[in-house]
Amino acid sequence: EVRPLPFGVDVAAFRIVQEALTNVARHAGPATANVRITYGDRDLTVQVDDDGRGAPAPGAAGSGKGIGGMRERVAALGGDLEAGPRSGGGFRIRARLPLDGAG
Repeated sequence: EVRPLPFGVDVAAFRIVQEALTNVARHAGPATANVRITYGDRDLTVQVDDDGRGAPAPGAAGSGKGIGGMRERVAALGGDLEAGPRSGGGFRIRARLPLDGAG
């Protein structure tokens, strides 16, 4: 059930989805991305999965600050972030954001 979110959680969720989709466009090659938002009693979970070519090779071109920025946003709210290759191919970003803004 969709419901209003605290401002900081709302902005962080938007930015995480925005950055994750930017990363798909830049790094995944031809791919499809799925965005899932789950409203829990005490947290919001944002998950972006793609079926692209997975993580870029070490030293690949790019600023490399996208996932780091997501981690900072999530940590500031007391949440956690998982980022990495999916089994079977592609990449996943999953962020859990506490609704009270603290872990």
